[in-house]
Amino acid sequence: MKYYEFTSIAFDYGIKNIGVAVGQNITKTATPLKPIRSKNGEPNWNDIKKIIDNWQPEIIIVGWPIKMNGKQQYITKKTLYFSQKLYSIFKIIVHLYDERLSTKEAIYNISMYKKKIRSKYDINSLSAVVILESYFKRKHIIN
Repeated sequence: MKYYEFTSIAFDYGIKNIGVAVGQNITKTATPLKPIRSKNGEPNWNDIKKIIDNWQPEIIIVGWPIKMNGKQQYITKKTLYFSQKLYSIFKIIVHLYDERLSTKEAIYNISMYKKKIRSKYDINSLSAVVILESYFKRKHIIN
């Protein structure tokens, strides 16, 4: 069986900050990138374009924020809009991936990273790492 190597970008969407991670499917690992600031949920799309142009991902994974009981919440609709806009601008396949507990896991795994985590601003990209690595391992996709 031949494996096809590809690069992926993951986003952990938030109203103030959007976590970003890059990874590839062969090693099933991801690396956090600098989070993107957003104003009222709207990112600077030029910042996202720079990331896309630099890493040239074949797929984009966006964390799907749902409650533990599976119900949607306020941020769920905003995340859907964000993921649809990603696709419409960049024409790259976007998958939504169940992100329940990704932030808690990121906080738990902080000791793995050399960089000191000083604020929630940094947690967002570590959550994107958790989302992307979990996607690689499980490939449980929403859409």
